[in-house]
Amino acid sequence: MSKRNELLKKMLYFVTRYRQKIGTYTLNEAKKMIWNETIECMDRESLRRMQSIRLRKVVECVYHNTPFYRKKMQEMGVMPDDINDMDDIVKLPFTTKYDLRDNYPFGLCAVPMRQIVRIHASSGTTGKPTVVGYTRKDLSGWTECLSRCFSAYGADNSDFFQVAYGYGLFTGGLGAHYGAENIGASVIPMSSGNTEKQITLMHDFGATVLCCTPSYALFIADAIKDSGISRNELKLKIGAFGAEPWTENMRKEIEEKLGIKAYDIYGLSEIAGPGVGYECECQDGTHLNEDHFFPEIIDPLTLQPVKQGQTGELVFTHLTKEGMPLLRYRTKDLTALRYDTCKCGRTLVRMDRILGRSDDMLIIRGVNVFPSQFESVILEMEEFEPHYLLTVDRINNTDRMELKVEVRPGFYSDEISKMLVLKKKLTARLQSVLGLGVDVKLVEPRSIERSTGKAKRIIDNRKL
Repeated sequence: MSKRNELLKKMLYFVTRYRQKIGTYTLNEAKKMIWNETIECMDRESLRRMQSIRLRKVVECVYHNTPFYRKKMQEMGVMPDDINDMDDIVKLPFTTKYDLRDNYPFGLCAVPMRQIVRIHASSGTTGKPTVVGYTRKDLSGWTECLSRCFSAYGADNSDFFQVAYGYGLFTGGLGAHYGAENIGASVIPMSSGNTEKQITLMHDFGATVLCCTPSYALFIADAIKDSGISRNELKLKIGAFGAEPWTENMRKEIEEKLGIKAYDIYGLSEIAGPGVGYECECQDGTHLNEDHFFPEIIDPLTLQPVKQGQTGELVFTHLTKEGMPLLRYRTKDLTALRYDTCKCGRTLVRMDRILGRSDDMLIIRGVNVFPSQFESVILEMEEFEPHYLLTVDRINNTDRMELKVEVRPGFYSDEISKMLVLKKKLTARLQSVLGLGVDVKLVEPRSIERSTGKAKRIIDNRKL
């Protein structure tokens, strides 16, 4: 079949699907959901060839321009000529966040600093921040990835993006900003915080797309309710939420409160910030921009690749980065990959929802526990708000968990008997899911501190 016929067949599928779904989608409307069809719908064999060519180039680059990688490869007895295609990626060394911090600030740069036009960094709350440098080409590639994301959500040049991610060293604000501008949308660069003003301008400027963390989206939703502004007065229709883990139940909560369609956007500052991956309208996994960031799944203990479809730790290798390309960067995110073609027509690999982080996993009395498990249980029960704080302590050599959860206004009561019924209900459900006892404390609505950025929901006071 010719490439032209393949294209026509694919577009006919889109038109048929959207007409069934909405009734009046045109060919152009179907096409605009995919920003770069050449890449996003490329056949796997052609994509693999492209990835192999790019891998060889980036390995050659870091070997000759980054002393850290040259030393690592020499210690492993690996030369650039040993890397012929993507199957050879397993010969290359891993990179961790500690490697970035040990080479702080610019030790992993592969180009002279005069070519670095932008610098981003993590918060550095656990030590020195991880620093990433970008060339002009790097920023262009990153912007391309964000454009794919926003187009997949159905956004276009008629939209107003309210970017409520933090601007500055954090990648979220500027990343979303440039991607939205690139699709021709109007950008309201609010940054995070100042929620009252967020709502005022959201209303007055007619924002249609909200970009922020999911926890801040819920905070904004509650603040809108308190403001007296009716949800129907807002033009919001799409939410691009990321920078922290969130569950399907939390998605439903946000959609119901804000009256929007909520999409997940995946990224991490060491790789490219938001835009590494995105959901399409099918919301059946997160498409990864694997022409720029090659993904692997490994066993976090043995560091060996797992079988296709199995859960493990996500690892990325830069394929197009110039400023600071990383080989096999261990994200610590636990997920699985699927390589079948999505119903949307995209062939880019899809990542399952992240279960948690290998370094965020709590081991409580020998049982592996993830924060997402608590959130999932809380949000499946209508009596509770999606705001909680888990504190872990070790008392008399025994691990103890205390979970504070906000009760919704309609269910909160001064009657002790009613609160005891709710407490027993939640405690029993947590016991069933976790297999562990949790000391549940029910608290008043709005009593747990809110965050305009990444929400801190776990405090581990144990000295492990």
